Amino acid sequence: MYSKETLRTVQSCLEEVATEKLRQCLQDLHPVDIAEVMPGINLAQRVKVLKVMDSDRAAMVIMELDRDFVPPLLEGLGRHRTAEILAEMFTDDAADLLGEMPGDKKELLLGLMQAADAKDVKELLEYGEETAGGIMTTEYVAIRQGITVEQAIQVLRKTAPDAETVYYVYVVNAENQLVGVISLRELIIAGPTTLIEDIMRTNFITVHVRTDQEEVAKLVAKYDFLAIPVVNDDRELLGIVTVDDVLDVIQEEATEDILRMTANIDGEARDLDAGPLRRAMLRLPWLLVLMCGSLLAGNVIEGFLGVLEQLAVLAIFITVLAGGPGNVATQSMAVVVRGLATGEVNSLSILSVVWKEVRVGFLLGAVCGLALAIIGFAWQGSPLLGLVVGLTLAINMVMATMLGSLFPLVINRLGIDPALASGPFITTVMDVTSMLIYFTLATIILLR
Repeated sequence: MYSKETLRTVQSCLEEVATEKLRQCLQDLHPVDIAEVMPGINLAQRVKVLKVMDSDRAAMVIMELDRDFVPPLLEGLGRHRTAEILAEMFTDDAADLLGEMPGDKKELLLGLMQAADAKDVKELLEYGEETAGGIMTTEYVAIRQGITVEQAIQVLRKTAPDAETVYYVYVVNAENQLVGVISLRELIIAGPTTLIEDIMRTNFITVHVRTDQEEVAKLVAKYDFLAIPVVNDDRELLGIVTVDDVLDVIQEEATEDILRMTANIDGEARDLDAGPLRRAMLRLPWLLVLMCGSLLAGNVIEGFLGVLEQLAVLAIFITVLAGGPGNVATQSMAVVVRGLATGEVNSLSILSVVWKEVRVGFLLGAVCGLALAIIGFAWQGSPLLGLVVGLTLAINMVMATMLGSLFPLVINRLGIDPALASGPFITTVMDVTSMLIYFTLATIILLR
């Protein structure tokens, strides 16, 4: 969704005949806002907008666009203008853009870049998309450890304009190994003749170039970093991951987890404009698996057909006794999966997490079970029936919190993404468990 007011502003700017007036008109709009309204104008107008904008602002607009819009845009801009825009992109952004292009277009765009930039982008493309190397930028400020503060500031003046961030200055030795970190603030307030090695911090945190991007995001969030250095096996400084890239990672991982928790898959969310047939085919395998799982609950009920024939009233409470615990299990699972994702839950806290959720289950079960027992008795006039349905719901809710919290923890220990412990799967397990407990109690209490 985009602002209609912004769209009207852009359309009004496009009415300007003079190029300079059009540039000035667009200057007051943020590149992100311009990118949002691009779908609301035609291709010729999009090309016109990007041709008159400053190259650095045009690069920001392109990075915000849906990737399907980019190839025709670049083709319309021409080789020279495209080269100007690519030259203004940070290497990590250029790698992200080119990484989603078909092979022939990727090579064409690499050919338009300066040799040094193209080399850096190719190196980034060799790393996995979801690793620290895949999201890092190679534009950072590094200085040698043997220089003074005054010399360091001179280096900063030369290199900072090309760096993505200068909040941290990284100190390296002759082999480009990271040996220290100093903040820009610490550098500015230090005396001009002070040696860098005397004020740099040697106790710092790094990530390996192959570290999963989600682990990188956790570290940045945990320590409130604005950037974190990326090194290889030899401790050579290869790049940095900045906080803006981490925010993208967090959004991407959260989206992925939510889709998995709803038995959906990432492909559908990335292709919202896909046709009904494609979207149906993406969901169908999961639904068929879940349907087979639900048949297990039916198989449990079939085993108690004799009980149902004698006490048909039991059928009235099947939905509430299956649905309620299923919802509770999903809630517990969501709490634990979130904790695992943020690092608040780890292997050392498994028992305490499960016990805490089980206690929640006891409280929920006591209140909801008592309420259903009263309803069952008042509705059907049978105290034993009220006891059965109330006790079943109480037990099922305790089981639901235990399974909902334990299942993600167990599969996380096995090295499997805990988001795979999705709501529908937990709900299916609880359907089977709930029916087994329900009819077993009914047999023991009502047909003794």
